[in-house]
Amino acid sequence: MEVYKKTNVLIVGAGPVGLTMAAELARYGLSVRIVDRSRERSVQSKAIVIWPRTLELIDRMEPGLAGRFIEAGLAVSDARVFCGEEEIVHLDLGRVDSPYNFALMIPQSETERLMEELLLRYGVKVERQTELISFEQTSGGINACISQADGSEERIDSAWLIGCDGAHSTVRHQLGFEFAGKTDATDWYLADVDLNLPANPPEIRIDWHSSGVLLLFPLSKVRYRVIANVQMQNNSGNAGHSLPVPTLADIQEFLTERGPLGIAASNPRWLSSFTVNERKVDKYYEGRVLLAGDAAHVHSPAGGQGMNTGMQDAFNLAWKLSLAARGACSAELLCESYSVERSAVAAEVLKATGRATELAIMKGSFRQFVRNHLAAAAMGVKFVNHAAADTLSEIDIAYAGSPLISNAGADHLAPHAGHRAPAGNVNLPVGAESSDRFIMFANAEKAPQQLLDSYARLIDPELGPAFQPGGMWLVRPDGYVAVSTREGDWQSIFRFFERITQGGQQGQAL
Repeated sequence: MEVYKKTNVLIVGAGPVGLTMAAELARYGLSVRIVDRSRERSVQSKAIVIWPRTLELIDRMEPGLAGRFIEAGLAVSDARVFCGEEEIVHLDLGRVDSPYNFALMIPQSETERLMEELLLRYGVKVERQTELISFEQTSGGINACISQADGSEERIDSAWLIGCDGAHSTVRHQLGFEFAGKTDATDWYLADVDLNLPANPPEIRIDWHSSGVLLLFPLSKVRYRVIANVQMQNNSGNAGHSLPVPTLADIQEFLTERGPLGIAASNPRWLSSFTVNERKVDKYYEGRVLLAGDAAHVHSPAGGQGMNTGMQDAFNLAWKLSLAARGACSAELLCESYSVERSAVAAEVLKATGRATELAIMKGSFRQFVRNHLAAAAMGVKFVNHAAADTLSEIDIAYAGSPLISNAGADHLAPHAGHRAPAGNVNLPVGAESSDRFIMFANAEKAPQQLLDSYARLIDPELGPAFQPGGMWLVRPDGYVAVSTREGDWQSIFRFFERITQGGQQGQAL
């Protein structure tokens, strides 16, 4: 008889998403194993930006962790779009209502290092050169088989299996999920190089040129990520062909043609080429098997949203699995809410990044003329400009239509259910200190004792101050509003907990 080693959660893939998922689950006290086929952590820069909302969520994981990320990166507050020497758009992230009102430019290798160090502090080590071979679902969970570095095989019995194993996900393939979407016909060059730009505060710069787009993302005072679309000869729109790796001379040619006058590149650290895939699954789970990150959705790199979207998948799911593992809530409802909420976000990211890419590489002088003037006019309106900055920073992500929220007759009171709760209303971020409990924000000395007694496992007895007079709010462990209602409407809070605990077993131990 085969012996299966037990764990609460088996995670496949140790990139930024898998590491974030594992650290969050371990923080909530679940036993975790995380496996990855690679020999060592990535040393390449890859994804290079963390947006304000992701930093807010990182801030919950451990005191000082967001600060360590900031120390390892470069805070950039401005993003500008140019056509020649004419500035068309200026986004000032310093106006974003967040403690982290900037884009943090940080190589993915550093993001992975910091997350893996955090995971080690929770006593969990990534099992490298270890690969998922197969799995099957049983009535009680998952029976999985993994292959280890020495070629031996091991059986694992887990309550949950999470595929964070990238665009070519083994977990997704074994589930048989369709990865619907398209591969764009445009080819791209990428380079991490030193540029001789002025020494004033670095900024994200995008140049719309008649022949294409040039994107410059600062990584330090002199080093930049350069991205440019390539007009290949005899390609006939056949993306996915073997595009050669660019040389420094190739990158310099695009900089000279599309960039600011006199710009020069040197000291290349990474040269690569790629095509853009835009794909996602319809559903993020099947039974007790779930998908996150690139295993569930891949996007155009425009806006740098991909890694952030995946890490926020992890923040959304981890506290839900914690409650499900303890029998505090309905596992089916929690998984369904994860799929509904994060699938909608990924769909919006796909739309937005796809549109941004199409605008950037638009052809035809008249169409480009119209694009430039419309963009300048629209983004010159303060409200539109601020909304665009909020979207880019991801603080406007909301979960409307989720089964895990309730607007209880308080439509005039903000924040609405499903929206991000204001940061900074409590001494510690919501969900900090290993807490997977909901927090009430109300102008009251105490919540009704019956509510606290009935749902002691789910609700923090300490109340935060109401966000505005006349209302009260129940906030989820991930910092999003679960219930928005009128002051004193405790029955709406009761009804919410009654609904989400159906099928759960309150107080059940791990």
